[in-house]
Amino acid sequence: MRKILFITLLILISGKIAAQVPVQNQFSQFGSSASGMDGNLYDRNGNPIDTTAVIDASTIPIGLSSWTIDERFGIITEVPVDTLLYNFQNTNDTGGPTGHYTYLGNLGSPRISHVFFERKDPSQLFFTDPYDFTVRTPQDVVYTNTKSPFSNLTYYKQGGGEYGEERFKAYFAVNANKRLGFGFNIDYTYGRGKYQHQSTALFNGNLFAYYRGDKYNMHFSFINDNLKVAENGGITDDHYITKPEQIGDGQKLDASEIPVNFESIWNHNTGYHGFLTHRYNLGFYRDNPDKNDTINTEIFVPVTSFIHTLKVDMNRRKYISQDETKNQSYFENNFLSPDNTDITKQLIVKNTLGLSLLEGFNKWAKAGLTAFVSHEYRRFTMTDTIADNPGQRIQTDYVENVVSVGGQLIKEQGKTLHYNVTGEVALLGEDIGQFQIEGTGDLNFRLFNDTVRLEANAYIKNLNPVFYYRHFHSKHYWWDQDLSKIMRTRIEGKLSIDHWKTQLRAGVENITNYTYLDNTSVKYTATTEEKETVTYKNDLAVRQHSGNIQILSASLRQDFKWGILHLDNEITYQKSSNQNVLPLPDLSLYHNLYLRFGLAKKVLKVELGADVRYFTKYYAPDYAPAIGQFYLQNPETRYKVGGYPLVNAYLNLHLKRTRIFLNMYNLIQGDMGGGYFTAPHYPLNPRSLKFGLSWNFFD
Repeated sequence: MRKILFITLLILISGKIAAQVPVQNQFSQFGSSASGMDGNLYDRNGNPIDTTAVIDASTIPIGLSSWTIDERFGIITEVPVDTLLYNFQNTNDTGGPTGHYTYLGNLGSPRISHVFFERKDPSQLFFTDPYDFTVRTPQDVVYTNTKSPFSNLTYYKQGGGEYGEERFKAYFAVNANKRLGFGFNIDYTYGRGKYQHQSTALFNGNLFAYYRGDKYNMHFSFINDNLKVAENGGITDDHYITKPEQIGDGQKLDASEIPVNFESIWNHNTGYHGFLTHRYNLGFYRDNPDKNDTINTEIFVPVTSFIHTLKVDMNRRKYISQDETKNQSYFENNFLSPDNTDITKQLIVKNTLGLSLLEGFNKWAKAGLTAFVSHEYRRFTMTDTIADNPGQRIQTDYVENVVSVGGQLIKEQGKTLHYNVTGEVALLGEDIGQFQIEGTGDLNFRLFNDTVRLEANAYIKNLNPVFYYRHFHSKHYWWDQDLSKIMRTRIEGKLSIDHWKTQLRAGVENITNYTYLDNTSVKYTATTEEKETVTYKNDLAVRQHSGNIQILSASLRQDFKWGILHLDNEITYQKSSNQNVLPLPDLSLYHNLYLRFGLAKKVLKVELGADVRYFTKYYAPDYAPAIGQFYLQNPETRYKVGGYPLVNAYLNLHLKRTRIFLNMYNLIQGDMGGGYFTAPHYPLNPRSLKFGLSWNFFD
């Protein structure tokens, strides 16, 4: 709590200082818009948006717009400002707003989506992939242009004392003028854990700055991660949850009393991530076609852009184990002596240079065209052995370089058709021969006085497995292997009819050489005069499935409204052709029934309801605490989880700039029979009351 108070004080002081910065010629709130590769804003008709409007200087100007950028070229995508009441109660759910994630129960714990089409490719920053609930990448950073200094403070709370959880988020943005802005974001999550030795302490913060001029555009961010997670290896027996009457004296234990596998194991990741993308535009000025804009008599029309992007990632992962006796009985291998520290480091530096011919500078330029070249330097530091003395351990660097070239064809302007096709191939280095072609597009047309939108995305990828699939040395797992490239082909379409509140999505993917972590635990049998005891010592290996695996997925989102009564529904069906290698639940469901109304002349907006998440039983991936990753269950001991409706009741309130929620989590807590698990041996938190508060400031 002292850290939270200190951070809050820092924000308030920063806000007062920033308030002295002159804010002038800021823009009004944007409607529907898109952004060109030049960084300027355009409406759906392809006309530039006026960003110079001002309001009465006698009042505090309120108005802001936000956007994100892509990591390769810095292309801008407008995003809505997070001020909505809807679903506020689910913004702090590790399982995702509609329950699509398998996770370890506690706030901020590692997770993986059980909806396959939502899974991302493993990254070279392997160890932080499961923490995407809080970890941010440069393309997740939200930049804001605001008429006055803008701050948001958000606080989440559940329980107190030894087993409570808290999360504090702060966002601040200010403009020096209409083109230059900067700010920062802080996210601190502390989940003490309802079960023993399960705590999460996750700090994520970023600084950002941007300049959006006619000829020069720049976006910069610096992100820091500090993630410390206690690993308990799951509860020792699932019957403590599913059939407590069969355990011990038959008395149901509190969550904090249930035995777990580990007491003194931690994973600690520390990361620093710098990002800069900037471009210089060549073009010309012409008369402004907007006769209502009396300020800008001329507008700049960019023709060609020279682009440079720099991305630097540093990460240090430390595995801490202080219970060597337990390790000897749980793990098959113990490669390092107790006094050896298990540390892995990564340094990745990527530079991209691009030359772009921009869309829309004349009537014949119907699309933009970009060519680019990139170089990526990677250095991985791991524990290794000395050939003459295998018992001695040293730190060894593994260095990789990759040179790639590619191109992009993009159309963003206009009302009807938009598309983006990007291709890249590795010409030199570790990933030579790797290539990927990705395309997205949308078609918009009128039907029965409504807008229908057809979207499509497709890709073909031939990817070299990331470094830690090919090499990994640690206290309990050790491998070096030559793997084939992974071939992935996907095509997916989406139909949206806004008036009917309907979204239908369907797609299919084929994977060759699917690469995954497999459970190779070793079985031990001990016989005494009293009984025979069977144990499995944990071990892992990386496998490749040489054949093809097909995944079919279809999702329907249909919302209904009758006066103040709302019912929102999402149904996702998916099928894996090989459930032994790539298990997936057949169905994932989300339903939300609520009342939405206003009080006090509709100044106070209210949502009152309950939602339910459900997925059918399947062989959900297990979790390996010594590597911090999900992997296949042991085929000899595997069992299915799922089939449990997670029900939450909630109240949302929105008064002017303030949002509040109360949420009763896991309302039925096992009353439907079975256990409340999303991952094997890791139960969800029991029934509890959650609270959240978000407050916006414009001064």
